[in-house]
Amino acid sequence: MFEIFTVGFACFGALLWWIIVLLPWKPTSTKEYLESNPRLNSEQISNVTILIPARNESASIERTLQALSTQGKNLPIIIVDDQSEDDTSEKAKNFPVTIISGTTLPTGWSGKLWALEQGLAHIKTSYVLLLDADIELDNGMVATLLQKAEHEQLAFVSLMAEPNMDSFIERLLMPAFVFFFKLLYPFKLSNTPKSKIAAAAGGCILVKREALHQIGAFNCLRNALIDDCTLANRVKQAGFLTWTGLSHSVKSHREYQTLMPIWDMVARTAYTQLNYSIFWLLVCTLLMISLFWFAPVGSFLAEEWLGVMIGLFTWLAMLVAYIPTLQFYRRSLLWVVALPFIGFLFLLMTWTSALKYWRGERALWKNRRYEISL
Repeated sequence: MFEIFTVGFACFGALLWWIIVLLPWKPTSTKEYLESNPRLNSEQISNVTILIPARNESASIERTLQALSTQGKNLPIIIVDDQSEDDTSEKAKNFPVTIISGTTLPTGWSGKLWALEQGLAHIKTSYVLLLDADIELDNGMVATLLQKAEHEQLAFVSLMAEPNMDSFIERLLMPAFVFFFKLLYPFKLSNTPKSKIAAAAGGCILVKREALHQIGAFNCLRNALIDDCTLANRVKQAGFLTWTGLSHSVKSHREYQTLMPIWDMVARTAYTQLNYSIFWLLVCTLLMISLFWFAPVGSFLAEEWLGVMIGLFTWLAMLVAYIPTLQFYRRSLLWVVALPFIGFLFLLMTWTSALKYWRGERALWKNRRYEISL
């Protein structure tokens, strides 16, 4: 009986893997990407204002601003210091930037969105580049983003930053984080105007100021924890063209030396992505167990040759699915062997997110706790 049960779930998982590989919109592809062109004319970037929300970013802000100083002359930069408890502002003052002292966080707002809302009131340029304080841009990236937006008439261009991968835990989990994100929000569908899917990476978003004001700026997002994808969705619903991709020229220098910071980052919004639904949590659990355990591992427990064949067939699909991400980030293909363990960890992170929600804790981030009413 157990063998029949195991083989049944293994077949289900193997089928899911091959469906993922063969989907026409290719969610595992990395063809949607944009790299900087340092030869572009940087004179037009004065039409872009960099807006950086910063809370307790003392370790990152100087490196971010130093990279921005290479983008070209007359680039307006606004930093909203979101009541930092460290010397973020003091370090930022060493650069030609405008620093705004953020006010107390109103009820119902997240810190990042409230900081952006305050900064937007001071922007007069046609474009705004929303940039996290830990994001480093290669030379020419601002001009490249602007050219992409203008030539393709895009109101919204977002790039997923290349994660830091110095530590073992980063090399293990961060490529998979991008891989799973693209499965949830396929970039090809997101970049298709008629599709309802809207993806974005909040660390680097170039957006037209007109589009922001038309959707009600950040006020319309204030209850959203996954604010980047929500912003992309609102801009897209308003009839504007959006585009999201990967990049090596946009780098995150936020370090995750141990498992817990990554765990907390994922758990902060994982249950939100499931719309706080127990039903979808159980469905997600069933899918993850089938995909990452019964299909590649559990099938080998069966003594019949069928189980072995299913297992091999599954591993082949996993390799085909994960290869583009591993190659894009220049990782060894042997990391595919860790996918069952990685999938199990991300499932536990999702359950942690649900447990926190059920306790009434919406999120804990940058020493701020966001509560919910159950």
